[in-house]
Amino acid sequence: MPSNKQRRQAAQRHLQRQLERRAELARKRRRNLLVAVTAAAVVLVVGAVLLVTTLGGDDDGDTTATDPTTSAPLADTPVAPVVNPDGTVTCDFARDGSDTDVGLPPTPEATPASGTTALAVATSAGDMTFTLDRAKAPCAAASFSYLASVGFFDGSPCHREVNQPEFGVLQCGDPTGTGQGGPGYRFYEEIPEGTAYPRGTIAMANSGAPGSTGSQFFLCFVDTQLPPSYTPVGTVDEAGLAVLDQIAAAGNDGSFEPSPGGGAPNTPVTITSMTVLQ
Repeated sequence: MPSNKQRRQAAQRHLQRQLERRAELARKRRRNLLVAVTAAAVVLVVGAVLLVTTLGGDDDGDTTATDPTTSAPLADTPVAPVVNPDGTVTCDFARDGSDTDVGLPPTPEATPASGTTALAVATSAGDMTFTLDRAKAPCAAASFSYLASVGFFDGSPCHREVNQPEFGVLQCGDPTGTGQGGPGYRFYEEIPEGTAYPRGTIAMANSGAPGSTGSQFFLCFVDTQLPPSYTPVGTVDEAGLAVLDQIAAAGNDGSFEPSPGGGAPNTPVTITSMTVLQ
């Protein structure tokens, strides 16, 4: 029969094993919790990336169902514009490796960086006037007005609409209507300090990669909360905003969900013509 001392020692060993098992269980719980938290963080990051990249362009809008505007890889990576001594800028319009070739904007080595350009935009839903700001986005304004002058946008559909309280846009500028098309070249983003996307903003879409801006653009019909990653190239006039409000009221078909990407407009919108006024 064990003595009292032996019973005490056995009890102490049993207690020690219990304490060790409890400590091991606690370590496993902490490890599992860390794994779960890390996985949740990854999901949140991916979700945020999808929200941003859905406006990727030629790509306004990085693509597939989650990113409806991705396009062919860049053949050359364009560089940021350079300000010349006379106040003009040198823009780098780099071929993107696609079969599309509508030429390049003229005199990219001396692109005007002051004043505005007005475009008359006729659509199947109503007429608009775009005002492009050459001071804020000289390369984007030069590309936009050049493409309008050669009829690049004529007959092209607006392929995507997003209807959310803080993210309301109509995306256009791809003649193929797939979200994959562009002008055959790309150029670098122009993001002034303090860039935001209030109602009436025209901004250039991109794929999320530097130097991936092409022809696709989006029109904000609400104050749109996006990171400052897209070139704000101009504004839509009040008549154009009224047209956009009518389009927005009809909603979209949700074909780009479940990502926060909206879908094709329920009211089909085609740019019938775009004319440079000045």
